[in-house]
Amino acid sequence: MKPKSNIGKNLIWNVISLLLAILTILMLLKQSEALSVDELLAAINASNKVYLALGIIAAALYVWLEGVAIRSILKYTGYARKPLNGLLYSTADVYFSAVTPSATGGQPASAFFMMRDGIPGEVTAAVLVLNLMMYTVSVVVLGVLSLIISPGAFAGFGGVSRVFVVIGFIVLSVLSLLFFVLLKKGDSVTEPAAKFLTFLYDKKIIREKEKKLARLEKAGSDYKKCSDMISGRKRVLFWAFVWNFAQRASQLAVPMLIYRALGGAGSNMAQIFSKQCLVTIGYNFVPVPGGIGISDYLMLDAFDGVMGTTMSYSVELISRGITFYFCVMVSAVITLIGYFAGRNADDRRI
Repeated sequence: MKPKSNIGKNLIWNVISLLLAILTILMLLKQSEALSVDELLAAINASNKVYLALGIIAAALYVWLEGVAIRSILKYTGYARKPLNGLLYSTADVYFSAVTPSATGGQPASAFFMMRDGIPGEVTAAVLVLNLMMYTVSVVVLGVLSLIISPGAFAGFGGVSRVFVVIGFIVLSVLSLLFFVLLKKGDSVTEPAAKFLTFLYDKKIIREKEKKLARLEKAGSDYKKCSDMISGRKRVLFWAFVWNFAQRASQLAVPMLIYRALGGAGSNMAQIFSKQCLVTIGYNFVPVPGGIGISDYLMLDAFDGVMGTTMSYSVELISRGITFYFCVMVSAVITLIGYFAGRNADDRRI
């Protein structure tokens, strides 16, 4: 019954994500009175193809580099895998994270392919936990760097957007700190958390206490395995961070490259990159598939003061089209091919 339930949930979130995407695009086109679909296509046709190509390459690197990051950790566990395996782990994560309400929704999909490749469950859990930790830390570091690169970037946001950015920065910073604390001393967090869950259950605030405690215990166990795995191996942390940082930076560079492709001034590129870093912080904590709607709102608010309304809509629609919709579709295709290719290989071994 459980697999059917999971399939049903994934199907529901696929439909919800598709509807949100369609509604968001239609709303953006409707709000931008000076921009029609024909005008958007004309702008793409007249764009600087070199910068447009660089934008597409940067988006592709976002998908590829996650696989590189996972493989860099696996190498130190004794379970090195080929680049194509890493790509499959990445595309599974990208696709399922985009169609589920949680940013970590793709991790079980990545875990499925990793374990199918012969990587033990405990190693898989530890690798994905460490990679998620470095992914979160990278977003926070890029946010800090954005304020150094362009000190006025935050001031250019509207009031509502600033609230999202501030809350996002706090949430992601706390998560980053929590990851490190759990790695160093997991019991100091999991034990109080278990007592708090029990308290909430006793007060009839939550249900299914045993199920939640089991999840907490498993999470604590996974972190302990992760901690043991990287004990005395600073190189693991270093390279995991480097590749995750490069992954995030490549995605965040897309809007500035698209802006340049549409004829924007080169002197504004650093400011646009900085603003996009803050935009990502602002929607990363929101439990909406792919941040659909929220990310679009934040991008338009951030870019309007730099490039004007018409170009901000163009940059937003093209950038999101490349970094989200296109990447998700390509990831879905690669994941599907990888799934059936692997299943056929298993059938031949039987």
